[in-house]
Amino acid sequence: MKLLDEWIWSLFKRHWPQTLTYWSVFFSFGLCIAFLGPTILDLRCQTQSTLEQITWVFVAQQFFLLVGSSLGGLFKKTRQSSLSALFTCTLIISLVFAIIPLCNQVILLAVAMAIAGLAMGVIDTIANLQLVKLFQKDSAIFLQALHFFIGLGALVSPLVAYPFLSNDCCVLGANWTANSSSSSDLEHLRESLAGHGTVINNISQYPLHTEGEVITRVSYAFWIMALINLPVPAAVLSLMYYERLLPCSSPRLIDRDSLSSTSSAGDSGQGHGSLFGCCNPAKLRGRPATFFLLHILGGAILFITDGIIGSYAGFVYTYAVSPPLLMDHKTAGCLDSIFWASITVGRLAFIYLSYRFPAPRLLTFSLVGVILVQCLVLIFYTSSVFLFIGTCLLGLCISSVFPSVLAFTEDMLDYKGCATTVLVTSASTGEMTLQLLVGSVIHSQGSYSFLVCCTVASSIGFFLFLLLLCVQHRHRNRFTDLSQNTDMKNKPQTGGS
Repeated sequence: MKLLDEWIWSLFKRHWPQTLTYWSVFFSFGLCIAFLGPTILDLRCQTQSTLEQITWVFVAQQFFLLVGSSLGGLFKKTRQSSLSALFTCTLIISLVFAIIPLCNQVILLAVAMAIAGLAMGVIDTIANLQLVKLFQKDSAIFLQALHFFIGLGALVSPLVAYPFLSNDCCVLGANWTANSSSSSDLEHLRESLAGHGTVINNISQYPLHTEGEVITRVSYAFWIMALINLPVPAAVLSLMYYERLLPCSSPRLIDRDSLSSTSSAGDSGQGHGSLFGCCNPAKLRGRPATFFLLHILGGAILFITDGIIGSYAGFVYTYAVSPPLLMDHKTAGCLDSIFWASITVGRLAFIYLSYRFPAPRLLTFSLVGVILVQCLVLIFYTSSVFLFIGTCLLGLCISSVFPSVLAFTEDMLDYKGCATTVLVTSASTGEMTLQLLVGSVIHSQGSYSFLVCCTVASSIGFFLFLLLLCVQHRHRNRFTDLSQNTDMKNKPQTGGS
């Protein structure tokens, strides 16, 4: 155990500038992904739009995040292109934070969020790719820490925003005192919309003005977040200077060698390019069926589990304030924060567990835990106390699935490169798609169907993981047999006459 600790520490010391930079980049990702929900009503006032119009801002962010994830691999051929893309994307996030207060029309806000989503998707793919490439078989612990910083950024963003949110209607109409929504109604709307823009039933019961005097201080929150995020592109720029990758500096001799080897490795056909580049027939020719199945099953698991995270965060408040629980709005509003906090704490704990136990064991524990928690919440569906307990346990169990699946799949495929792009894109797709699916089921079948959908999805995810283990066993045996046959052919023939 001591030797393992020393080995991990020596790896970190050897690559600490790169590691800390990628971690800070993911903090920027988390900061950007969590601010929209709490601030959406103030942004509605700022743009003087309706609730139906403002929810399209969520769609723009989610869709372009998916596009950015699939295109992020385009920048991984060399370290210079990867770091240049990370610098540009993190700087874009700061600029988006700064210009959001200037967007006085909902179409301008949607364009700004689409640009931010595209930058977030590129960050998601490149940071995972570079960290896996840097540490390879030892990447699991560093990936756990990487995804911890998403949760940290997602916790910081609402804390910055909340002091500047409006307690009352922030567009004052002529008859405001007669039919305006109360502060409790606005809080209910804010918590409902915080779930990535899910559609609310009967929104006509909340009379929100679109014409009148705009009174909101949310601009200060965005400018503060822009300043908080500025050290991140500065850190990426410092790493580029440290590695002599800036145009104004010539690489050192040792760096020239390392950069040329990196470039040649990136151009050697090992899966460089975007998601579509990974589907190049020339690269796929001659691959065994297990090679494709590992990509498909790994992506499907993350499609399911990230979809569960997005759906639970999006609809747990709606479930809590509906029958049979009928929680108070403020109490139910804590559930989403508790869920993300438990995910962050879980990822912090799995940093330690990831080098004590192999990824398959951690994934088995996590996925079985997710199923058990979901089943218990189903059984005790009338208990508000157990909903809080189940929310904490679910966040802890599901927190490590993404980094563990990513490390495990890349290890099975010998770090060919395309797995990360496929997995990140699948996760983004699942987070967007399952929310829409679960939301439509809830609105047609009632709030209890939310728990049923999440339980069924978690069971499907565990079944897919068992299939992944079976395919991994066959894939490994096939290459073991091939290597043995190659050794037998190359072995010199000896024998007497």
